Amino acid sequence: MTRLRKMMLEELERRNYSQGTTRCYLRAVADFAQYFHRSPDQLRPEHVREYQAYLFRERKLQASSVTHQLAALRFFFLKTLKKRWSIEETPYPRKVRRLPIVLSQEEVAQLINSAPTPFYRILLMTLYATGARCAEVARLQVRDIDSQRMVVHIRGGKGREDRDVMLSPVLLQPYASTGVGSSRKCGCSPEAVGIPPASPSATRPSGTLATRRHSVRASRKTSTPTRCATVSPPISTRPVRTCAPSSSC
Repeated sequence: MTRLRKMMLEELERRNYSQGTTRCYLRAVADFAQYFHRSPDQLRPEHVREYQAYLFRERKLQASSVTHQLAALRFFFLKTLKKRWSIEETPYPRKVRRLPIVLSQEEVAQLINSAPTPFYRILLMTLYATGARCAEVARLQVRDIDSQRMVVHIRGGKGREDRDVMLSPVLLQPYASTGVGSSRKCGCSPEAVGIPPASPSATRPSGTLATRRHSVRASRKTSTPTRCATVSPPISTRPVRTCAPSSSC
């Protein structure tokens, strides 16, 4: 490990940056130095401007990616080298805002029902019903499913902050069927929620991947997109009943 890399790593650790941010910042500075074939402490703001243009012109990076690169270089110059950094000389690129692609409830149901195993089906349902990020769902534990309060505890989310999201009765059913979520405390069971277990055909992929993609694209032409991604998709045709109010639920 070089002296500059060690200095920058110490500055990142002192400020308690996440491991992901630390890796990205170190890699960005290394790429910056490799482009000019010089030590990064010998480079100046004019090199940063040239490198920024190179990222857009030749590497074809998006504005958000270039912003991350500039943030790493800014940290290196300000915190590691203790040098001046001017926002006017090296401005952050303007972000282009685009409308997101919102799947309809029918498309979401088709995607969830094509999961190869019940485990992946539960993961897809959790992502859709809670709006959590993939990394947040990957870190979920059994104790995070609180059916008594009907919430899911997200621990160490973006910015390493904790938060609670609502636990849908539709999402509670697959958890309760596997013994997750302390369903006995809540008095809620799969039958009480009113949703039958998924049929075997619903947990197997229907056709090839190309066939499923074609059917999803075709359904977009006739379906109406939902405005809220936390609304549970119509996976079952039976009516959904929530738990009756009681002292234990």
